[in-house]
Amino acid sequence: MNRLTSIAAACVGFVGIAGAQENPKDPFAPRVMAASKEGEQAMAGFKLPEGWKIELVAAEPLLANPVCFALDHDGKTIYVGETFRHHKGVTDIREHMDWNDDDLAARTVEDRIAYFKRQLGEKFSDFERACERVRRLTDTNGDGIMDRATIFSDRFDDAAAGIGASLLSYRGDVFYTCIPSLWKLRDNDGDGRAEIETELSTGYGVHVALLGHDLHGLRIGPDGLLYFSIGDRGFNVPLPDGKRIEYPQAGAVLRCNLDG
Repeated sequence: MNRLTSIAAACVGFVGIAGAQENPKDPFAPRVMAASKEGEQAMAGFKLPEGWKIELVAAEPLLANPVCFALDHDGKTIYVGETFRHHKGVTDIREHMDWNDDDLAARTVEDRIAYFKRQLGEKFSDFERACERVRRLTDTNGDGIMDRATIFSDRFDDAAAGIGASLLSYRGDVFYTCIPSLWKLRDNDGDGRAEIETELSTGYGVHVALLGHDLHGLRIGPDGLLYFSIGDRGFNVPLPDGKRIEYPQAGAVLRCNLDG
């Protein structure tokens, strides 16, 4: 098993680990839990095929609440999507059935935010506190264990923001899907933080719908284009030529050039 495959297998170990709690003094600065034995305890119950092995490559406090991850081509870097908006800005329509008529009537993300304001009143600000973010984990000494973590990109915290559900590292760019937008992130100076954060397109997630029906599935196709998908939360996306792709009641697989 080569190093890259080993790291990919080991990632399974930290996906199930409990992550973080909101810091009550600053809701935008989540408190990451201290190191624990939960990862090792979970792995003790795994049954592996002959010839396989698993290692815990990362856990708290290097990361928290992982949703998705992407391996970099260098074999020593993992990008991790962390969520803090789950039930703290991202909700499920089944918990708000009195919103159902407004939700079905929405045709744009802006419509969804407008009815959030009507329905939530003074509590609307609660939907703009917690944030999604991307962590960059690095193995600096080549032992296969992540030992350095930086916040690669964060502040995905407006009321329209969903759960950041997919990452893809490709030729120096990191693509990230977080409703309502598809992002391209890039760290040019090597400090572990993306200086360039480009919104390639936006308008995904017209409806609240069900938790997990997100913007996700990033892949480079055989044609060199970027593919991704949206669940049945719908989309209404403006295009550079002034037209729009309008499917507010549907899910889809989409593709675009790497510049959006």
